[in-house]
Amino acid sequence: MRHEIHPDPQTLGRAAGNEAGDYIAGAIRSQGHARIVIATGASQFATLACLVARTDIDWSRVECFHLDEYVGMDDRHPASFRRYLQERFVSQVKNLGAFHGVAGDAQDAQGECARLGRLISTRPVDVLCLGIGENGHLAFNDPPADFTTKEPYLIVDLDEGCRQQQFGEGWFPTLAAVPKKAISMSINQILAAKHLVASVPDQRKAKAVQGSLEDPISPHCPGTALRRHASCSVHLDVASASLLRPTRSAANRH
Repeated sequence: MRHEIHPDPQTLGRAAGNEAGDYIAGAIRSQGHARIVIATGASQFATLACLVARTDIDWSRVECFHLDEYVGMDDRHPASFRRYLQERFVSQVKNLGAFHGVAGDAQDAQGECARLGRLISTRPVDVLCLGIGENGHLAFNDPPADFTTKEPYLIVDLDEGCRQQQFGEGWFPTLAAVPKKAISMSINQILAAKHLVASVPDQRKAKAVQGSLEDPISPHCPGTALRRHASCSVHLDVASASLLRPTRSAANRH
């Protein structure tokens, strides 16, 4: 795993978006198609804006999955991640080959996990975009995360820190309105992608960044799992990198 420190969130987003775009274009050139996973949340705004601006990608050759969705939530809700991606990605690129949304409002949530698992297991994911949560989570794998399951998607409980983050980012009117369960891509499925590109801006992520890059690899800080991946880049800004050891920060500043 490597990390890069950028001066601000917009520069971070352009770097991450262009890196992910290069991987997508490369996969299409080499194999005729690309499989991707796109992340959501406030941390991904600039990254997605850069990615959808790429004119060199034949989006009709791209199959897209996403990381997670709240259990019981339909895609009309303002906090729905399916709605987020429809508005910020799917509707913004030309002729996307396929988009496999996580149906949080499926009558059988476990059946929805199985459906997605069958779809994503047919061939490898070429590039996966993600963030790191304020509590160190990857997707909705809150600490202590399940580092052992081989299931591609699973139902998870959202901890207080995660729910506070969703409320704090303005997706819900009250903390009580934030759901307590979600369907999430598993840690091992995330790590199965060929390339990982993480966008992690803002001071509120600084402690999670420090833990993910410097603490022992442990389910108690799910972000540490990224260090097990051979092709993972973590894009930071000055604020999110502010708690890193000085030698680590200086060596990776861009």
